[in-house]
Amino acid sequence: MKKELKEWGVFLAIILTLYFTGLHTEVAAFAQRMVLATGIANPDTDPIEYKEKAAFDFTLTAMDGSRLDFETVKGKVVFINMWATWCAPCVGEMPTIQALYDTYKDKPDVVFALISFDKDPKKAKKFIQKKGYTLPVYFPNETQIPKVYESKGIPTTFVIDKEGYIAYKKVGIANYESESFAEFMDKLLAN
Repeated sequence: MKKELKEWGVFLAIILTLYFTGLHTEVAAFAQRMVLATGIANPDTDPIEYKEKAAFDFTLTAMDGSRLDFETVKGKVVFINMWATWCAPCVGEMPTIQALYDTYKDKPDVVFALISFDKDPKKAKKFIQKKGYTLPVYFPNETQIPKVYESKGIPTTFVIDKEGYIAYKKVGIANYESESFAEFMDKLLAN
């Protein structure tokens, strides 16, 4: 009984330490990345037929303070990911988004917008720099994100086609390095 109580005490101490140091997100994200990498769980990124008119009437602020008027991305394939540093699944899928970005960043018809919902933009900026990501991160402005992009949770990813329709929506963690997702992106670019 004492041994069992001691084991639970150690376990509880570890959990509390992770929680109060803020490392719980990193540990959970690491575990989710391992699950993605090993294929134990393979969140579906296969595009399902999805067509809803996208909205372009909003502006975002980049980490460097510049603004992105979404009207300027009309006619391009747009990858939007809504995330936060405190969201373990968001952090877990980030390396796969970086890999996707590295593949498509030089294509003039593709735009990436990772929208951070961290209350403090400095926290998101510090996270991106610490991890060495080169992803374009934005923050919502005083104008609200249009209703069409509302979601019950994060991470949420949308891909808008060149005709201005949401061609893909995914709520939850996904592996954006998959061959099927690359084929989907290539198909959108070819149209």
